[in-house]
Amino acid sequence: MTTFADAWLSIARTLFAQALAGEPELVVSSTRRITGESIGFTARMVGDLEGNFSVALDPAILEAPLLGEHADQMASWMELLREVTDAAAGELLAKSGVQCRVEGFAESGALAQGTHGLLLKTKESAWRILLADGLRPAHEEPPLPTAKDAPAGNDAGVAQSRNIELLLDVELEATMRFGRRELRLGEILDMGPGDVVELDRQVSDPVDLIVGDRIVARGEVVLVNGNFGLRVTEVAVPRRRLETVRCLF
Repeated sequence: MTTFADAWLSIARTLFAQALAGEPELVVSSTRRITGESIGFTARMVGDLEGNFSVALDPAILEAPLLGEHADQMASWMELLREVTDAAAGELLAKSGVQCRVEGFAESGALAQGTHGLLLKTKESAWRILLADGLRPAHEEPPLPTAKDAPAGNDAGVAQSRNIELLLDVELEATMRFGRRELRLGEILDMGPGDVVELDRQVSDPVDLIVGDRIVARGEVVLVNGNFGLRVTEVAVPRRRLETVRCLF
C-alpha cells in the first residue's frame, strides 16, 4: 500500500526536477542521518491520517543557488517543500483513497535521524534529505502500556483511574475553529473594514472543537440564547482527549 512518504517522494522527484537549477536527481539513500545541525520543516496533517510529517535538509544546501541566484534560499525551500507536501496528499488520495491535508507547515528544529533517507545529487554536489513520517490512522489508539510500564506493586488500571480522577476538575479553554488561511504579511497590513478573508473550509463542513493543540470533537454551529454553540457530531476517542490534557502541563 502507498504510504504518505511514498507519495511525497514521487511528487518531490517531479517538482524538484522542475524547480531546482541543474535538474538534480532525488534518490533513496540507506543513510538516515545528517551530520551536524539540519534544517527542519514540519507539516501538521489531519484527515484519515494525522500527525506530523517532517523534512530535514543538509544545511549546506542553502549555500547552493538551486532556487535562483538572488532568491532567499530558506524561504524558497520552505515554499517548495510545502508545495510538495500539499501535492503528496492529492497523490495519496488518488493512489490509495486515503484522504488527508496539511493543516499547518512551519520551520521546526533540527532532525538528526529520520525514517527515510534521501540524496539530492547534481554532477558537482550531493546533499542529504531526511523524512520523518509520524502519520498514523486518525482513529488508531496508541499502544497499551506494557507490564514494565505499570507501577510496581499496584494494579496499572487502578493507578491510571486514580490519576484521571485528579484531573477531572481542571478547567481547560476550548476553541471553535471554522477554518484556516495563510496570509502574507503584506496582505494583513493592507487589510481593512469590509475585506473578506476566505477560509479553507466549506460552509457545510464540520467545525473543530480544539483543546490545547488537539481536535477533541467536531460538529455543527448552532445558536444558544443568542450565543454561538456547537452541536457535537463526532468526538475523539477518550485516550486522545486525555493526550490533549497532558500537552497543557
